[in-house]
Amino acid sequence: MTEPIFTITLAQLNPTVGDVPGNAAKARAAREKAKADGADLLLLPELFICGYPPEDLVLKPAFQAACRAAVEELARETAGGGPAVLIGTPWVEDGKLYNACALLDQGRIVALRFKANLPNYGVFDEKRLFARGPAAGPVTVRGIRVGVPICEDIWLEESEEYENVVECLAETGAEMLVVPNGSPYARDKNDLRLSIAVARVTESGLPLVYLNQIGGQDELVFDGASFALNADLSVAAQLPAFEESITTLRWTKGADGWRCNGPVVPLLEGDRGDYAACVLGLRDYVRKNGFPGVLLGISGGIDSALCAAIAVDALGADQVRGVMLPFRFTAQVSLDDAAKLAKALGIRYEVLPIADAVNGFEKILSGPFAGLPRDITEENLQARTRGTLLMAISNKTGAMVVTTGNKSEMSVGYATLYGDMNGGFNPIKDIYKTEVFRLSSLRNGWKPDGALGPSGEVIPVNIITRPPTAELRENQTDQDSLPPYEMLDGILERLVEREEPLATIIAAGFPADVVTRINRLLNVAEYKRRQAAPGVKVTEKNFGRDRRYPITNRFRDNGKALPAPDEKLVARAGRASADVFDG
Repeated sequence: MTEPIFTITLAQLNPTVGDVPGNAAKARAAREKAKADGADLLLLPELFICGYPPEDLVLKPAFQAACRAAVEELARETAGGGPAVLIGTPWVEDGKLYNACALLDQGRIVALRFKANLPNYGVFDEKRLFARGPAAGPVTVRGIRVGVPICEDIWLEESEEYENVVECLAETGAEMLVVPNGSPYARDKNDLRLSIAVARVTESGLPLVYLNQIGGQDELVFDGASFALNADLSVAAQLPAFEESITTLRWTKGADGWRCNGPVVPLLEGDRGDYAACVLGLRDYVRKNGFPGVLLGISGGIDSALCAAIAVDALGADQVRGVMLPFRFTAQVSLDDAAKLAKALGIRYEVLPIADAVNGFEKILSGPFAGLPRDITEENLQARTRGTLLMAISNKTGAMVVTTGNKSEMSVGYATLYGDMNGGFNPIKDIYKTEVFRLSSLRNGWKPDGALGPSGEVIPVNIITRPPTAELRENQTDQDSLPPYEMLDGILERLVEREEPLATIIAAGFPADVVTRINRLLNVAEYKRRQAAPGVKVTEKNFGRDRRYPITNRFRDNGKALPAPDEKLVARAGRASADVFDG
């Protein structure tokens, strides 16, 4: 007797938020591939028709109507046979807006399933956009009962606020789980996703298909890395990260249920994953927003060198322009290294001295500045002159300025507003300085598949080994103003990612005076970060979508041990409240 077969095509694709016709065209092309492969079902990612995350765009009635019309048209196209389609879409029903998946087959919308658990943490803000869907049973495709939990529906177990959607599906007869996702990249995220999927397979006894989108959307990068697990927790398939893939999986049903042995592709993780995320994030920001290319200031330093390499890998050398803007404090070694970098990357490169402009500004300001000593103001004039010139070239050519500040600098405000912070996008905004060094060395010996830059050493070794400097005064280095980057980044990671109290950081061995100073700098630089360009998120907590602090804020951690809560006061307050409400 022939074993039953169920064939699913996973469309790990790169949608564009708001491009409803373009996303629908991608779905059609994927369906043609699925049809050629003899698939029963084509699976597309979460909210695919509108792109994810749509943010407040999804609240516009015209946008909701456009998404529905596109899904209905795709449904009509299934009348001629071929695979059923499970596609993510916003959906309005009974006056409520849902994050939905629509099953299209036989010329109509056969079933709708609504996301029950709405994430409202980190980069997610779905509770203000969507209504909670009810827990529902599986959908039937070619006689197979398929459970459709949507992204967050598999992440949390049942509580007062969250429903155990997978348990409900298992109890109502699902034979397998297919999970459309919009899960953004973060370092070590693959392990977390796998552990969540393993937990759901273990508790349900069902195989699971996890489909994730890829692509950059503003600060977020979606890495794909879709996978499938058999019911015995073995890996049924693993799709690549950071690239589109349309892969058909052939499931067969034996005595132990459905099973698949599909392709397993090694994933990029760690520093390689971070680098690939920076490349994809910049590429999609530039291309999806229609810029003809990018330009950036090439200083001869490591941050601009890494950004230039990322830009060339993302867009190709012909779409990247480097500009050296020297002043009298610019060392000859910086000029030499910048030229070597540009040659190695093959980019257009020019040198525009800024002395006339800086001296002109100082002459104009000689009256207001009369009698006042020279200080950081004059240093910032250099940075702001450079920013003005880069923005002028951008304005004239249409090329977007890539800004190059790393996360260490963004944390402590070691950057100049309207100067080196000028630009449209920052690929290394969430990369600490110590990681900038690592990624630069990594790129000299490796580049990701699909990268458009040259192989081999593209960042001169002297740029990596030379002490970092802003070159805004004679013989300046970063360590004149900041502690060693190994110490600085260790403190910042605890302050930003972990939100540790100062007392805990000091107890870990960091000098109390340095910790206190860095914490102060982190607090006072909030106003600068609010005005910084968006940039790729790679850590668990980036500046912007993850970490939203008030600019006006007088709370300061004094570094002392945290006071223990007074449970007696809590108890008394509780009794007093009860007395009031009972009376």
